[in-house]
Amino acid sequence: MSRLGIFVDRKTLASAEQLQALIRCRDVAEEMGHTTEFIFPVDIRKIPAMDALFIRARTDPMNVTYVASRMAESAGIPVIDDPSSIRICSDKVNMYSRLMNAGVALPKTLFLPRRDLSETRAEEIFAELGSPLVVKEPSTSFSLRVEKVGSAAGFLQVAHRFFKLSDWIVVQQYVESMYDWRVGVLSGEFLYACKYIIPGSTFKIQASVNGHIVYCGVESVAREQVPPRVLQLGVEAAKAVGSGLYGVDIKNGGRNACVIEVNDNPSLESGEDDQYPRVYHEILHYLLET
Repeated sequence: MSRLGIFVDRKTLASAEQLQALIRCRDVAEEMGHTTEFIFPVDIRKIPAMDALFIRARTDPMNVTYVASRMAESAGIPVIDDPSSIRICSDKVNMYSRLMNAGVALPKTLFLPRRDLSETRAEEIFAELGSPLVVKEPSTSFSLRVEKVGSAAGFLQVAHRFFKLSDWIVVQQYVESMYDWRVGVLSGEFLYACKYIIPGSTFKIQASVNGHIVYCGVESVAREQVPPRVLQLGVEAAKAVGSGLYGVDIKNGGRNACVIEVNDNPSLESGEDDQYPRVYHEILHYLLET
């Protein structure tokens, strides 16, 4: 019997869906013969007494989840997400550089330093990548600080705002789609797949529209119904980042499919696992029994 620590915070428990997912994870662990303990930030000192740690709170190198991950790693405890994955996925320049070096298909992408920002450079980027463009601040998560721009003036406005937070921004070719594929990968192996249905009022999986938060729909998809190229890209992209648990976002399903992002700490509370009842079993087996 092993002890699993599930690291959570108040935001983790903010919705019934998140709470139900945590309970499902706990129940699977107990069915496998293990015990679980929910660890809040105030109880972070308990981590070295666990046999494995599963982080189910927002990961960022600047918050306590990263401290928890580092504590587990320092104690020799298997942890999802590991500190390296958190650092890479929280820095889009680092993440996209790794994907490029691994030859993973991406939209046309470039990194713009603050010193190169000018109206002339903005016009050159539109000529190179097309219109519209997607501009990202490198530490973005949950589609925050990701904006679509259609003119050099709009680009400069967004870039100036993002450069208040970072010395670099990511600029990408815009890829039109009604949904994103999300491929879950664990230890370099396919885990699950779903479609994130993009709301008609935005181009992102989560956005503020007229003062209201709009979320995408989630449709779990059986493996045999997922285009082979999407499966391949998901695994390739995850391996370029590390060997933990990742959710890889992919546009389109044919030969022109491309990776939009690799997420550590992917959500599992919105029905991503409906077609994959063994998702938690496989995650816990990786953490506790390998």
